[in-house]
Amino acid sequence: MALKYLIVFAQVHHEFRIPELRSIAELHGFTFSLPPSPEDQDPTRPYMVLDLDEEEHALILARRCILIKSVYEFYGQGSTYEELHASNRKNQARWARYVTDTSFRFIVTAYNHKIPQARQSEVVESFSYMGFLGKIDMKNPEILLGCFEEYTDRSGITRSKHEGDGQFRQVYFGRLLEEGSARALVGKFNVKKRVYYGNTSMESEISLLMANQTLACPGKLIYDPFMGTGSTAYPTMHFGAFMFGSDIDGRQMRGKEKVPGVIRAAKQYGTASRMMDICTFDVTRNPWRCGGLFDAIVTDPPYGVRAGAKRLGRKKELSEAQLALYMEYRNKPRSDDQPYFPPTKPYELSSLAVDLVLLARYLLKPNGRLVFFLPTVTEEYEEVDIHLMLCEGMEVIANSLQDFGSWGRRLVTIRKNTDREYPPPSFDQELQAPSTHIPAHKDFREKYFQGFKKEGEDVPVLE
Repeated sequence: MALKYLIVFAQVHHEFRIPELRSIAELHGFTFSLPPSPEDQDPTRPYMVLDLDEEEHALILARRCILIKSVYEFYGQGSTYEELHASNRKNQARWARYVTDTSFRFIVTAYNHKIPQARQSEVVESFSYMGFLGKIDMKNPEILLGCFEEYTDRSGITRSKHEGDGQFRQVYFGRLLEEGSARALVGKFNVKKRVYYGNTSMESEISLLMANQTLACPGKLIYDPFMGTGSTAYPTMHFGAFMFGSDIDGRQMRGKEKVPGVIRAAKQYGTASRMMDICTFDVTRNPWRCGGLFDAIVTDPPYGVRAGAKRLGRKKELSEAQLALYMEYRNKPRSDDQPYFPPTKPYELSSLAVDLVLLARYLLKPNGRLVFFLPTVTEEYEEVDIHLMLCEGMEVIANSLQDFGSWGRRLVTIRKNTDREYPPPSFDQELQAPSTHIPAHKDFREKYFQGFKKEGEDVPVLE
């Protein structure tokens, strides 16, 4: 029989909450049920009651999910305290075992509101029918009982300190099962404390969420084809996976010291032994000679705001005379030891996204996941934008928005849903079927620097 547990979420990245829960449940081989009411499934709300088969499953979520603050054994809820107490009495079998000789502590708190101390005491007294005989211990209780009032968002409204007190949307009650220990990893992987990072390094909380979407765990092999300074690698390796990284510009991975920067940062986190290798190459001219290698691919492709995506090639083809001079120069022995940097050309984001999915289909094992960020223009975005980049054998299972106003970036999770083997992709856009629909992420860099002005609007001139 399924049991109910109250999840208390951290108040960030609400669209990432349910995908993260589902990923961790899939990783550990169990399922959960969301509340039956669509209103109670709203991921923007701070509390959610889940049905789980075992208490151990609730503990797993608390220890791995980055967005969980705490998990409580659920005793009751209601829109009034009368409803809450009626619900709590029905669950007496769950809390009766603590009545006789268990030390306890009550906390009464609220979301979007501060409860006066006097009413907090009244609320605690209203639970006197539970008849706890153990002593009250404010420092080290054997159990902690929590009562949570949820108020609607009233930010921007001028009001007195306790105005609207008691006019909550819903109130929840339960016993603390476990604090969300994974939240501490946000501080551990803080970019500002890292020995090696750059101006495109991903913030720690987001990189941890990406790692959870890959289902990272011991024994898995995961690849980042746009590794940069390695932000996606460290949390993934922390969870036990082995990591391989590549980038068209090896300087981003190496840095200026003898030991490559990403290796130094991995040593800082105690995960260097799980860094398989780092290589410099263009993903469209990659060295992979067989597919089905990786359990997941995780990456944050460059989209041109701080660093533009590149691929091998020339922006403008050489004339016959220029080509002859180039071939003559290339065949001469070099008198110095300067490295050769091949010419590159811009890699348009919508083309890169399509190619990335094709590469993932080739390199992933069956049920492997591709996890990547895709920037989009808010007003132009449509669901079809994501599905247009799909190919046979690939399906979208999560799409979460990090909103920045006029634009946002979407954490897209795509799963390989076939065991069929595919040949290496050609990355030739001309061979792919044309589409009449223009996705919101096409030419994103140009739109970003134009301030997302619509066609015909004036673009401000910077003096």
